Amino acid sequence: MPEYDLTIDVRRHPVGATVVVLAGELDYHTAPRLHRAVERTAEALPLVLDLTLLRFCDSLGVAELIFAFRRTRAAGTSLALVGTTPDVGRLLAMTGLDRLLPRHESVDAALGALRPDG
Repeated sequence: MPEYDLTIDVRRHPVGATVVVLAGELDYHTAPRLHRAVERTAEALPLVLDLTLLRFCDSLGVAELIFAFRRTRAAGTSLALVGTTPDVGRLLAMTGLDRLLPRHESVDAALGALRPDG
């Protein structure tokens, strides 16, 4: 992938959630793209951010994760993270976001946790 590359794939999951798959680098150059993608998701649906393929995240990327969390909370729904790499996991731990944002090993596990019967 070229420098500053971020791929964002937004999918509506049949269980009634939006899954956003991120691949590449979430940083100063690419964070605004995630912001716009999150803004375009249905507010009433839970949001799952799949970070399995995210190689790098800086402070602006963290700010966008917080934006997504606040947006879902304001809408009365929830946010879950999937598949954080060791580097991204350390960043979440250093910022305290690991205590705020639930993390799961797979999209299916996250979706199961978002359902009332999950």
